[in-house]
Amino acid sequence: MKLVVGLGNPGKRYQNTPHSVGFEVVDELAARLGCRLRRSWRFRAIIGRTRVGGEELLLAEPQTFMNESGLPVSALWRYYRLSHEDLIVAVDDVDLELGSVRVRPAGGHGGHKGLMSIVERVGTEKFARMRIGVGRSAHGRDIVEHVLSPFPAGERAVVDEVVRLAADAVLCMVEHGVDTAMNDYNSKRPAVAERKVGGQT
Repeated sequence: MKLVVGLGNPGKRYQNTPHSVGFEVVDELAARLGCRLRRSWRFRAIIGRTRVGGEELLLAEPQTFMNESGLPVSALWRYYRLSHEDLIVAVDDVDLELGSVRVRPAGGHGGHKGLMSIVERVGTEKFARMRIGVGRSAHGRDIVEHVLSPFPAGERAVVDEVVRLAADAVLCMVEHGVDTAMNDYNSKRPAVAERKVGGQT
């Protein structure tokens, strides 16, 4: 079994914000795979189980707010007796340009409170990450304000495409391994993002 966790903050207040883009990746995966997500009070997460090829997949969106993401993740991880190689975390990254994705086999938390909580609770940094670029504010806003504010309307098309790209990469990680996903996706950008960079929109 693989546990795919999308990080974010629960509630309508935080929908369509950079810090909750991990939730969007899990939602995209659930929609593609016909997986019904449901709230689990026991695990304090929205979860769903499905299969990809011969691999069982557990999707999860922690509902504890970002800073305590490790609580539901570690509860699921231990309940299903998973190893660090079975965990994939989809997470926003302000140091990546909007529209970029990076698959990483492991690494530090980089100051991200959600990753920090998971590392603390599961006791290892050796789990895969699906980093989704959300960039920094073009208007010089504080990082916290930036990641907790809605995406500007003009960025929504890029966000939608990068969520789909990240979901593709997660499925590649599950089916073919992290190394293959790194080779196939770390240099990819959504076409709409390329157009914006080129000044065509």
